[in-house]
Amino acid sequence: MEDSIATTERIVQQIEESNYISRDLSWLKFNYRVLDQAMHTDRSIFDRLKFLSITASNLDEFCTIRLGSLYNYIDYGKERFDYNGLREEPFRRLLLLETQRFYKDQNEYYVEHLKPYFSQNGFVIAPYRELSVEDTQRVNDYFSKTIFPMLTPMVFDSYHTFPLLMNNRLLFGVVTKSPNENQTQQRVSFMQVPQNLPRFYELEEPGLIKFVPIEEIIRNNVHHLFRNVEIVSTNLFRINRNGDFTLEESEDIESNFLEDLKRKLKTRRSGRVVRLEVEAGADPWMIRMLKIQWDLDEHNIFYAPDESMVEFSGLLQIIGHKEFKAKRVHPPDPIKPLNFPEHGSRDLFEVLKERDILLHHPYNSMEPVLDLLEKAADDPYVLSIKITIYRVARDSRITSALLRAAENGKHVAVLFEVKARFDEENNLREAQRLQKAGCFVIYGVGNLKTHTKLLLIVRKEGEDKVYRYVHLSSGNYNEATSRFYVDIGLLTTKEVYANDVSEFFNVITGHSQPSTYRNLITSPRDMRIQLCNLVKREAENARNGIQSGIVIKLNSFQDKELIDELYEASKAGVPIKLIVRGMCCLRPGRKGLSENIQVVSIVGEYLEHSRIYYFHNDNNPKVYIGSADAMVRSFDRRIESLFLLDEDILKKQAINNLRFNLKDNINAYVMQEDGTYVKKELDGQTPFNIHKEFYHITKEIVMDAKLF
Repeated sequence: MEDSIATTERIVQQIEESNYISRDLSWLKFNYRVLDQAMHTDRSIFDRLKFLSITASNLDEFCTIRLGSLYNYIDYGKERFDYNGLREEPFRRLLLLETQRFYKDQNEYYVEHLKPYFSQNGFVIAPYRELSVEDTQRVNDYFSKTIFPMLTPMVFDSYHTFPLLMNNRLLFGVVTKSPNENQTQQRVSFMQVPQNLPRFYELEEPGLIKFVPIEEIIRNNVHHLFRNVEIVSTNLFRINRNGDFTLEESEDIESNFLEDLKRKLKTRRSGRVVRLEVEAGADPWMIRMLKIQWDLDEHNIFYAPDESMVEFSGLLQIIGHKEFKAKRVHPPDPIKPLNFPEHGSRDLFEVLKERDILLHHPYNSMEPVLDLLEKAADDPYVLSIKITIYRVARDSRITSALLRAAENGKHVAVLFEVKARFDEENNLREAQRLQKAGCFVIYGVGNLKTHTKLLLIVRKEGEDKVYRYVHLSSGNYNEATSRFYVDIGLLTTKEVYANDVSEFFNVITGHSQPSTYRNLITSPRDMRIQLCNLVKREAENARNGIQSGIVIKLNSFQDKELIDELYEASKAGVPIKLIVRGMCCLRPGRKGLSENIQVVSIVGEYLEHSRIYYFHNDNNPKVYIGSADAMVRSFDRRIESLFLLDEDILKKQAINNLRFNLKDNINAYVMQEDGTYVKKELDGQTPFNIHKEFYHITKEIVMDAKLF
């Protein structure tokens, strides 16, 4: 015991002494900030449950990818040092301990602070045992007619191999034995709860909807599947498998790329189990058997309390129910872009010849981009369309327009990144549709993932005039997520952008290595170097007594080289303000290292997704916008782009964006030196919520924007 305590103390000391925050531990702190959104009592119960369900899907992804990545090292005996210096096994135990703590807090909050409010809001999650005789009959009829035919028990014993159980699905382990058999002759049969059935069976009565969990219905009717044997226990559980594969591992770029992708997707379904989530009181015999089968220990087992539920994502059925639509928050209608007040009354092709347009989603609709692409698909003067796609909506207007453009005889080139995590199958399907329609489709560039967001439309106007319409963005070409993801994008016909983007497409689709770009910074070529040089310039200005300052807004901050440059700039006296929504490996406010660095995280009604880099540059600001976070993968293993804003009104809009983010005192959390976060206090100030204020933006407000 003393050795264990001493080891824990050494680990804590090692973490505290490190100049970097663990990426994975920082991510867990981010999920706590999402959980905090569920604690806002000014929200409806349905919006609070929405955030709770987000924490659950986040945790699944974390275990599948981040915990899975750690097991890649452990299972294959490879060395790995976390950012705080911990080796693989000590870090595994620490990471699972912190993950267990989050899971406990998540479930306790659901049971104690959310569930008690269900009935007064017109619904309950009804246990089977509390149903009336009439309701029980209806539920049992549903089981007999619909659920029963879909269930397939898969026995595991000395005659049957262990079945392949699916990732992130509700599963039952039914322990049975035949009459007169002793306890050692138990066997277990596994059943997968049908994924294509609703999580809850709905029973409606005046003023109340009863949601009966499908697992309760199955559990209370399971005897119909196991006749003439003793059912010892019926245990609900689910698993997270290692899903961290990267196609970057393949050196053979001549291999059949699509077949390789399909094979890797199957691997995700059968990867090693890293987390077992199971209801409290599960059969110890079955748990022991699963631990042996999957090489797990107690750190990997997560027990859901009796009053809680396994898998909160199922709550989406309740949240989205038509009866509760009026009780959920609905965003205001988008406002017109500052530089495009004529939206809806003038042709965008003509407007873009006059001026650039900066779009800020979801406050500005994505319609101008969709309109431009849909008009281009049918416009007889449009010669070609080139686009990079990372994630698209189902029934996407983007891919529909591209299909129509190809059918209309236009040259359509699409870089469709089918390696976009968890969207691989949807992207693969859409990409193949485009290819069959005659589009020139590239499924990826070698061993890199294409994350940049670019659109180029070439239109011939008159005898010898050709215009190139360009869109550069931080966000995906996805009209569904654009309604709640905060992103920023530029529409322009300026030659300087058109030339850069044309060159960049030549790099992506062909074999070209341009020596310079005017307004683009790209990776994996030179993004890290250029950003570090911009930081160094601010540090040099500070040393020379020239006013300096850096403000950066990102999703995630991990790259050590850029972090170290910011540390040096802080020592030189540069004021640095970082707005990092998710995980942040930089340690702010450490004496002698980062005293001039502040970090805030904005987590609220919308998902902050835009990336903006601001450098004071002796009062001639350089402002870059684009797709890249400050991540090793973004700088080394992805095709990314940042673009420089060159017009005063556009720069002012981006600067005001950063100013508002720093001013927010409703959605903001302030990062402490130890990596924890505290809610930003009002301190007597007027509440300022950017998710509302951006709907009231004016040109006067924007032109007054200043950061230093």
